[in-house]
Amino acid sequence: MEYRKIKDEDDHDVASDIESLKGKSHTVASSNIAMATLGVGSSERINWKRKGVVTCALTILTSSQAILIVWSKRAGKYEYSVTTANFLVETLKCALSLLALTRIWKNEGVTDDNRLSTTYDEVKVFPIPAALYLFKNLLQYYIFAYVDAPGYQILKNLNIISTGVLYRIILKKKLSEIQWAGFILLCCGCTTAQLNSNSDRVLQTSLPGWTMAIVMALLSGFAGVYTEAIIKKRPSRNINVQNFWLYVFGMAFNAVAIVIQDFDAVANKGFFHGYSFITVLMILNHALSGIAVSMVMKYADNIVKVYSTSVAMLLTAVVSVFLFNFHLSLAFFLGSTVVSVSVYLHSAGKLR
Repeated sequence: MEYRKIKDEDDHDVASDIESLKGKSHTVASSNIAMATLGVGSSERINWKRKGVVTCALTILTSSQAILIVWSKRAGKYEYSVTTANFLVETLKCALSLLALTRIWKNEGVTDDNRLSTTYDEVKVFPIPAALYLFKNLLQYYIFAYVDAPGYQILKNLNIISTGVLYRIILKKKLSEIQWAGFILLCCGCTTAQLNSNSDRVLQTSLPGWTMAIVMALLSGFAGVYTEAIIKKRPSRNINVQNFWLYVFGMAFNAVAIVIQDFDAVANKGFFHGYSFITVLMILNHALSGIAVSMVMKYADNIVKVYSTSVAMLLTAVVSVFLFNFHLSLAFFLGSTVVSVSVYLHSAGKLR
């Protein structure tokens, strides 16, 4: 009897232990699921926060770009040398690329894909886009003799058309019907935004302004497509290395432009003659805009870039009302809305 009693107690203890273990395992499993859920939620919140920061940064940089260029003028002209400003922009972008590479080398070490040493065959292709960007960036300053800041933001979207057409010609990339419809809407929107009911001229922007805008769009489109072709030729190559060599040639070409165009002014008055706080902000803006676009492609998506472009057009117009007495007409509002829709269609209509 005593033996049976002891055995029953042992069996009861074992059963209790099993139930206790089951309860603990259930608790651990529940806690693991909860922690995983919290981890996913936290990761999503971080991604949304990062996407929001990048979007806001790109919107502010894009909308303030034209404003800072116009604001840097004094009595309707640039007192500083635009070639030196472009040179400093390329120098700053080159330094930022090198800083990013230094961080990569520290964390991952030096590899064949992230080392700066290169071959002639790899580097010989960079002078072409660097030269194209040189002329495009110089025209960016002179176009404001014929167009205001909000009008520039509208006309700047013409590079979407040139980029799409050149994609089709050079990279043999097919465009969807929605994208072609977006191109037509873009032309209509740009024209509508430039309608002028307060003057004998039908359009606010004169023929030289439209000509410069179209040339800038062609230069920007061709340089962008050519650069993408270079990147895709060796996709494993670190983008910061490719940017570094592109900016090095950009510095070299801008140095030549300084010698040809502004040598006497720089020699007699100094490299930084006519610079102001606004000029420095403009240079920082141009340099950081390129970095912001790269961040969008890495941490966000192309839709973010579309929304940033659309909001930037309206922000530029609103700020110009207070800074430059810009008249926000119904034609401009309707035109900018059509341009925003066309930019969205171009993004949404991409073939997958």
